[in-house]
Amino acid sequence: MCDMFGEDEKLNADTEKNFEKDCHICDAIGHEIKAVNHLMHRKMLESAAKNGVDKVTIMHGWIIAYLYNNQDNDIFQKNLESEFSISRSSVTNILQLMEKKGYIKRESVENDARLKKIVLTEKGMSIKSSIDKAIISNEQEFDSIFTPEEKQTFLFLIRKLKAGISGQ
Repeated sequence: MCDMFGEDEKLNADTEKNFEKDCHICDAIGHEIKAVNHLMHRKMLESAAKNGVDKVTIMHGWIIAYLYNNQDNDIFQKNLESEFSISRSSVTNILQLMEKKGYIKRESVENDARLKKIVLTEKGMSIKSSIDKAIISNEQEFDSIFTPEEKQTFLFLIRKLKAGISGQ
């Protein structure tokens, strides 16, 4: 239950009933995740700007880092959909914009001309270190909030929630 009332205030039965009716989101996991997502997004944008990455969206940064770290593998749109848990249409729009900005290119594969692997361009690779600095800065700040045990518990629970929602 969220603490909307002072510690000393006692709730009578009617007040408590109305409180629960009006404050059902206070203990809602989805609400908390959405709120934390907004706060983290704002923090990441600030950090990105400090590291000279303000012209790249956060998702572009994550995709650039993912592509860079998986250069030895062929990466396709389907891989990004799965990795980032985003829809096909969202990934299509993101990739089109990244291609337009010159961060990526799509190349046909030998055995199936319909498949296009996604490859970083020189421009995409050149901003990778700035993106890393922003990501590392944020992750260090997020890590400082938890003890190592709390972080492991949090990661376990959030991965369990993700798997449960996605049906994995």
